[in-house]
Amino acid sequence: MSRMLSGTIMVCLLFFSLLARAELTIEITEGVDEPTPVAVVPFAWSGTTALPQDIAEIVTNDLKTTGLFSLMSQDNMLSFPSERSGVFFRDWRVSGTDFLVIGRISPQVDGNLEVAVEMFDVLKEERILGEVVNANFSNLRAVAHYISDKIYETLTGIRGAFSTRIVYVTADLVRSGVYDYKLQMADADGYGAQTILQSDEPIMSPTWSRDGTKLAYVSFETGRPAIYIQYLSTGRREKVQSFSGLNGAPAWSPDGNKLALVLSKDGNPEVYVLDLVQRRLNRVTHHFGIDTEPSWTPDGQSLIFTSDRGGQPQIYQVYLPTGDITRLTFEGSYNARGRLTQDGRYLTMVHQQGGSFHIAVQDLQTGRLDLLTQTAMDESPTIAPNGSIVMYATQAGGRGVLGAVSLDGNVKYRLPSDRGDVREPAWSPFLN
Repeated sequence: MSRMLSGTIMVCLLFFSLLARAELTIEITEGVDEPTPVAVVPFAWSGTTALPQDIAEIVTNDLKTTGLFSLMSQDNMLSFPSERSGVFFRDWRVSGTDFLVIGRISPQVDGNLEVAVEMFDVLKEERILGEVVNANFSNLRAVAHYISDKIYETLTGIRGAFSTRIVYVTADLVRSGVYDYKLQMADADGYGAQTILQSDEPIMSPTWSRDGTKLAYVSFETGRPAIYIQYLSTGRREKVQSFSGLNGAPAWSPDGNKLALVLSKDGNPEVYVLDLVQRRLNRVTHHFGIDTEPSWTPDGQSLIFTSDRGGQPQIYQVYLPTGDITRLTFEGSYNARGRLTQDGRYLTMVHQQGGSFHIAVQDLQTGRLDLLTQTAMDESPTIAPNGSIVMYATQAGGRGVLGAVSLDGNVKYRLPSDRGDVREPAWSPFLN
């Protein structure tokens, strides 16, 4: 059987593949010097059957991953209040807690649940957060992430991203030279991995639509690269126009009506924009150099892309209405895979220094460039929708893992997999 026909493709509908485990586990490697002390008390439960998820534990783990907070162990808690009347602020002050989170879960007559959560400023003895959330037994984990988002926003002023998701590609060695590739989707903490696509041919460059309902990616299942769009609610997918040569690096426009992509149909890799409504293809770049890795600016008026037109890979911006091109990076001999924060101010990239590839960030207002990582083979940066964390692919223990670093470089963690290589991460937009 030919290699083209032997590619095994399995599209798994999301509602058939929910898994109650984590394919990725978070290992915090560095946090801020003086994290804020927070205590999350186990939530009181007034029902008669055991709950499938521990909300307090999930919230605690969420807050830990930020590196900004020091979470009190339940073993060190003097009491377990679930309402304000049971909170003795002096005890929590003595234990060194700045903020206290309590909650209770109550069964409702319709079989659903009500989750109430409160957070207190221990020093001021004031309630600073109060939420009541309707839930059911199957979505308690999502409710916990929602609560974490509210706590994070209250304490930092920045919207939380715990309720978002990530996609990534895994590659498991089956036998010599043969790999099993999977496009996986999981919660931002690595829990609940779902297989979107499985193939014995490479999968590359997954990217989210801005509304979070679709993915675009590159698959080699026919023996040559082709770009596909996948609808997450149904599992339906469609092949985008496939040309001879390279078809790669898809990137959704902010309005979801266009895809930027890289094609070599005219002999050289160039950036194009495909109008998905009118199915019209427009060529954006015209240069004998290699132009690749497009991404959109938040206003949808420009594309960021990598080009070696100056002799070495650097990041450029093209203003689509006029075609005017501006070079953005000048420090170092290699800068690639540029991605902007949602406010358009910060540009993350892969930056080469001393023969190693690191993740760096450049302030486009001041021009300052800072290295965020010190590992040697970092690639594929993707930014959380709140702009707080950059996730990327790197190497650890001889295989690919995902790393994450805060935009200021102070907080670092890794998401190793229990098997195989993990690569090509892409962070979702806000989903609620």
